[in-house]
Amino acid sequence: MRGLAASLLVCCLLVPGLARAQWQAEDLKVEEPGITDPVAGDRGPREWDPWEGFNRKIFWFNEKLDLYVLEPAGRGWDWVLPDAVQRAIRRSLLNFTEPWVMTNDVLQGKIVEGGNDLARFLTNTTVGVAGIFDVAARWGLERNEEDFGQTLGVWGLGPGPYVVLPLLGASTVRDTVGLGVDAAGRVWPFFAPFWVSASVTAVDTVNSRSLILDEVEEARAASLDFYAGVRNAYGQRRRQQIADSREVDAYDPEDLYFETD
Repeated sequence: MRGLAASLLVCCLLVPGLARAQWQAEDLKVEEPGITDPVAGDRGPREWDPWEGFNRKIFWFNEKLDLYVLEPAGRGWDWVLPDAVQRAIRRSLLNFTEPWVMTNDVLQGKIVEGGNDLARFLTNTTVGVAGIFDVAARWGLERNEEDFGQTLGVWGLGPGPYVVLPLLGASTVRDTVGLGVDAAGRVWPFFAPFWVSASVTAVDTVNSRSLILDEVEEARAASLDFYAGVRNAYGQRRRQQIADSREVDAYDPEDLYFETD
């Protein structure tokens, strides 16, 4: 029990964003450098990575932390709880992010989507029992995924250099700024006792990791260079997320700070 408690504490205090930033269950499609995609084109490296040497060291650190702390905790969680319960927990925790998603919708000028997310939050919080059941999706109100990094991209701010954050994983200069604003946008931790906020963060991190155990293992095994695979998958995913609001031109190393039409 002490070992499990220690693992949960480490996850709570040290790796609250690892599952969010480095592992995306539905989007972790690792590809090797040089492969063309319809967004980035074939104009050389897909991500600007001038700090690759330093980034690889941080990536190595994050990988070891995942292998020796987060993955074992996730496997223990997966052994104890059925998948249906894990997904219900995930839905409930995601429900609390809907107001911030709605805020970013409005900031991006997506008023209809903002109304959709407000309706989702009200529906799932009440009829869906605090988000345990995604009743809104059954009623045609699909979940959107928006954050402040995407909002900055829609406003025209390019990603800047790729960066691997300690404990948080893949990011860019723009998305790192967005992460800080996103953290401030999660208002409820400021009004909850520390142990409540820490416990929720630990549960979310371990639960999220438990849901993608096989995906991460397969991605590691399939990639000749897992660092490059994660970097490319992250960049492609972020471009696609921003493109749902604004057409993104092909990758241009000279257009990484402010994108032009």
